[in-house]
Amino acid sequence: MTGDRVTVSLDSDASAALETLTSRTENGQSELVRQALTFYAANFEAATADASANLEEYHQMLAGGEHVLLDVDFLHCFLEHIEGESGDPDPDFLECTDRVAEYHTSEYDERFTDLGELLDWLSFCGFLTVRETEADTYHVVFPTESMKWFMLRFIERSTASLNFDIDVNEGVSKVLLTERHE
Repeated sequence: MTGDRVTVSLDSDASAALETLTSRTENGQSELVRQALTFYAANFEAATADASANLEEYHQMLAGGEHVLLDVDFLHCFLEHIEGESGDPDPDFLECTDRVAEYHTSEYDERFTDLGELLDWLSFCGFLTVRETEADTYHVVFPTESMKWFMLRFIERSTASLNFDIDVNEGVSKVLLTERHE
């Protein structure tokens, strides 16, 4: 293999990390450094983002007592087992979740001015993954079908008083949400 050679000085933490990874993976130091550089390049934005901003957001959510940390797998299990006898979601569950969405309507009315802001917030909370495709149009990917119907219902109801409407075009594992202004 031909390639560039680089000499690197390691501090004690980096040296210990390299030694630990070498023994855990049984890869050579050069291979581990190549993998680390490739990984860092692929995840540059996440690695260089201001982590303290995310920590502050999490702190604000948790400090208010309204939110809790929850393993997302528990949420998926919960959503998969809320069916009533008909196979549809239990009506009492739907009524309860709609009440929560209605409560968030007033909160969101004061907090978000556009769909992108709301989707970023829900993405931060771990409910979905979103990317803007063009002005006011977003591809939204949900981890499971149950999360998809649950979050779409929540989004549609919690944005009822905002100054835009949402058009939903469903795909197999994702939806296309478009903000429509009147």
